[in-house]
This record gives sequence, C-alpha cells and structure tokens, in this order.
Amino acid sequence: MSASEIDPQAVIATLNRILETELAGVVRYTHYSFMVYGYGRIPIVSWLRAQADESLLHAQEAGELITTLGGHPSLGIGKLLETQKHDIGDILRESLEHEREAIALYQQLLTRVEGRNVMLEEYARKQIAAESQHVGEVDKMLRQPGDVKSSVC
Repeated sequence: MSASEIDPQAVIATLNRILETELAGVVRYTHYSFMVYGYGRIPIVSWLRAQADESLLHAQEAGELITTLGGHPSLGIGKLLETQKHDIGDILRESLEHEREAIALYQQLLTRVEGRNVMLEEYARKQIAAESQHVGEVDKMLRQPGDVKSSVC
C-alpha cells in the first residue's frame, strides 16, 4: 500500500467504532429525554430528541460508508455508562463527554484518510464540525445566565 492509499481495514474499524458510538448516542439521548422534569422540560426534551435523531443519521452515514468500503457494519453499540444523576446539568455534562468522544473518533478517521480520500476526508471534517457545534451548544447550556466565558476553548 502506498502512502497515498487508505488502509481500508483500519478505516472500516474506525467507522465501526463511530457507528457504535452514534448508536449509543441514540439510546443515550432518548433515555435522557425521558428523565427531564421541571418547568423547562418541553424545550429540553425536544433538543435531546433532536440529538437522538441526529445520532441515528450519523450512524446511518457511517454504516453506508462501511459497506461502500466493502466492510460489514457492527451490530454493537458503544458504552452506555450513566451516572444515575438526572439533574439537567448532570445530563448535559454526560452529553458533553459523549460529544467529545465522537469528535475524537472523527479526528482519528480524518488522520487515517487525510490527503488520501477526498470523500472520507470531507465526511470526517463535516462530522467534526457538527460535533464541535454540539459541544458549543452544551457548553452554553451549562453556563449560568450572564456567564459569557466558554469552557470549551
């Protein structure tokens, strides 16, 4: 394999980890949406369910890429650890950890394909941008009103 070619097995393995992580996101965000109580429930539940829908879309995209490369999509699911704390702040902090894990996987994919496969490179960059945007959203939700300092940067 030349330096300009991707390692298909390594890329498929990374995509399978992405698939599993995104499927875990579907379960995680759906579960979180059930556990929200209080006055702000409706918009928070809507946001969490939109995150679950987006995770499913990301899982589907990863699965399609796996089969495009001749691989077999995993039936596994990523870790579903939970603190058993259901305060909105705790849920958001767990969400932040999940989003950062996804970014790390997409960055690993980017490293494997950068300069070697434009389609996969653009896919990885698009997903890194989307997940980074989610990190920013969660960071803003975790701040106190009037607190403009980001903890992300």
